[in-house]
Amino acid sequence: MKNIRDKQFVLWFNEINMKDVPLVGGKNASLGEMYQNLTKKGINIPNGFAVTSHAYWHFLKEAKIDKKIKKVLSTLDPKNIRDLAKRGYQIRQIILQAELPEDLKKEITENYKKLCKIYGSNTDVAVRSSSTAEDLAQASFAGQQETYLNIRGNHVLLDAVKKCIASLFTNRAISYREDMGFGHLKIALSVGIQEMVRSDKASAGVMFSCDTESGFPDVVVINSSWGLGENVVKGRINPDEFYVFEKTLKKGFKPIISKKLGSKETKLIYTLEGARSTKNILVSREEQKKFTLTDEEILKLAHWSCLIEDYYDRPMDTEWAKDGISGKLCIVQARPETVHPKEKNVLKEYILRRKGKVLCTGLSIGSKVGQGKVNVIKDVRNISKFKKGEILVTVMTDPDWELIMKEASAIVTDSGGRTCHSAIISRELGTPCIVGSGNATQVLKTGQQVTVSCAEGDKGYVYSGILPFRVKKTDLKKFKRPKTKIMMNLAVPERAFGLSFVPSDGVGLLREEFIFSNYIRVHPLALINFRKLKDEKVKKQIEELTYGYKDKKEFFIDKLAQGIGIIAAAFYPKEVIVRTSDFKTSEYRGLIGGKYFEPRESNPMLGWRGASRYYDPEYKDAFILECKALKRTREVFGLTNVKIMIPFCRTIEEGEKALQVMKEAGLERGKDGLEIYVMCEIPSNVVLADEFADIFDGFSIGSNDLTQLTLGVDRDSALVSKVFDERNEAVKRLISQVIKIAHKHKPRRKVGICGQAPSDFPDFARFLVECGIDSMSLNPDTVLETTIEVLKEEKRN
Repeated sequence: MKNIRDKQFVLWFNEINMKDVPLVGGKNASLGEMYQNLTKKGINIPNGFAVTSHAYWHFLKEAKIDKKIKKVLSTLDPKNIRDLAKRGYQIRQIILQAELPEDLKKEITENYKKLCKIYGSNTDVAVRSSSTAEDLAQASFAGQQETYLNIRGNHVLLDAVKKCIASLFTNRAISYREDMGFGHLKIALSVGIQEMVRSDKASAGVMFSCDTESGFPDVVVINSSWGLGENVVKGRINPDEFYVFEKTLKKGFKPIISKKLGSKETKLIYTLEGARSTKNILVSREEQKKFTLTDEEILKLAHWSCLIEDYYDRPMDTEWAKDGISGKLCIVQARPETVHPKEKNVLKEYILRRKGKVLCTGLSIGSKVGQGKVNVIKDVRNISKFKKGEILVTVMTDPDWELIMKEASAIVTDSGGRTCHSAIISRELGTPCIVGSGNATQVLKTGQQVTVSCAEGDKGYVYSGILPFRVKKTDLKKFKRPKTKIMMNLAVPERAFGLSFVPSDGVGLLREEFIFSNYIRVHPLALINFRKLKDEKVKKQIEELTYGYKDKKEFFIDKLAQGIGIIAAAFYPKEVIVRTSDFKTSEYRGLIGGKYFEPRESNPMLGWRGASRYYDPEYKDAFILECKALKRTREVFGLTNVKIMIPFCRTIEEGEKALQVMKEAGLERGKDGLEIYVMCEIPSNVVLADEFADIFDGFSIGSNDLTQLTLGVDRDSALVSKVFDERNEAVKRLISQVIKIAHKHKPRRKVGICGQAPSDFPDFARFLVECGIDSMSLNPDTVLETTIEVLKEEKRN
């Protein structure tokens, strides 16, 4: 026997819950569930009621249109776009031209009157479609039907209800049901009628309780724009974007780990023009440059997102709005978010099915295959000519090229070795790259179709044409974690959430330089001395980048803390070791305003870099900004898994001076578990290893510089590159020696390696295991392969 509720045309939010999806649809059922259970936890949810699926079937039957709809659909060809559009239009017209039954009209208007008694006469409401097949775990119907905002008065309300019902047969909704195998007349539509939140006078948007790109579960992603939320929901504008880390938020910290300003060119507001209830207007330039939410509001929404996710016990997609009159934040709907999980414990190998004509060769970076049209660009001023998915071919790159490196399907350069800029960044991006080809810009032609293969060992090949290849996947679930910690080298925050799924023990090297070049872009001393700058062009550039920051130093601290924070959050609570800035003077000069603060050196590789800058009166204030950013990451964001590493520290005295500056800035070794390591990349670090172990918590071997300085080889010189080899016996003896000294030290000191060698050479990784190294930090694309090698070697030992 059916429940009497099943025969009701209207049910209020306090009468419905998730068991009522067949009666009120997923959207309304969720609103009722939250209204009854989460308002008591402090979440503001505007009241309202649902016009039920019973009312829908009653309308179709009484108006005698159900058979008409069935007839129109009977000969539908869903693959014929024109036929689909024609029949969808016919059905919508049948519904819009039909009259709602009088008993249904009366029920809706009487309940609207009750809502007006709560919120005021002629209350403006949102009228939303809620399909009975919507928001199911196996299918998301979100966005398939329509929503109508700023609806007031009986006549307009009844018209909006009918329009919602008609939207069950939009072209996209019909097509989607066909694809999902849902019967068109087995699904009903409920309509939600809810008090409007006056976000036309403030802001609105959506938030997700996970990262929708990667499936990373522990962040809240908030999208926000001025005006009513439809522009964000329907993707009409580029909104502000905020990331909040859930795990430390729940501990009482304030972990806003990313804030990105959207362009927000238009906003949706109320109007009384003609039959329209809303309209889009242009947003002023000043408003576009302002964030739509305060930090307190971001954290409040994130807290609510956590409450909603915890209640439903699954990732959720939630719409929110801020009332510009009352200043209150509100939740207006929530639905399950379906995220395809990343493949875990899987090793991917790229294998060419056949080979073609070799056009050029070089050193392979990574192990993937890339394909597409060549675009030869020799000058960075011409990068606007590059199109996404093309093969970037150039002489060499620097940070100015990174904008298009992210868009490339592969990269090929004339110059460079395994530690050059092109190699480092392409590894971070997961993009196949060939460096040091010598002649790529001469032999490859723009528009030419090629295959770039880095899947054949140390040598990379550029083949003519698009060659077939396959990806072999190996399930690594059967492999145990090795005793040696396997960590990864990382610099690009955008890749962190995706890479967090790769089995590892954390990040052994987080390079700040990428954050400097891409997030900050301005020399820290130019920010500190902004008012003293005489170059008006440079000042204008800085003003544009730092808009909204009266204190330019705060911009630097904010952006660096956020860049580090994203990576630290992705791997929390595993260790993330941050190497403080190790730009050379020539690279610092490339930052905006850098030329006014950096000397010209004949050999920057051996010049004013690393620890020598930190205590120098000429740079100390800039280093203090770095320290404040790291302090914010640990103390404000709560990411105490962040450790610190000092690069290129030539002497004990330099180490002590750098540590003293850090202490002055609030980063004291040992306080709140803070560990500070030193890079072992100069022979003096090995010779004086006992003394360095007295003042640092451990060593991280930088095999690139250690090899360069041991063998006296300029690693960037093609003329002597054949001599550069981390596996040289002299280098290996130094590595073995520092591990022995560190492990004998009282207390025992940890030793890791973050250089290139174990990523490139399995035999070198085996050597490190024999020496008893504590950890290896590898390029992300070699973590799984090297893990297998380390397990084998540990078993042998």
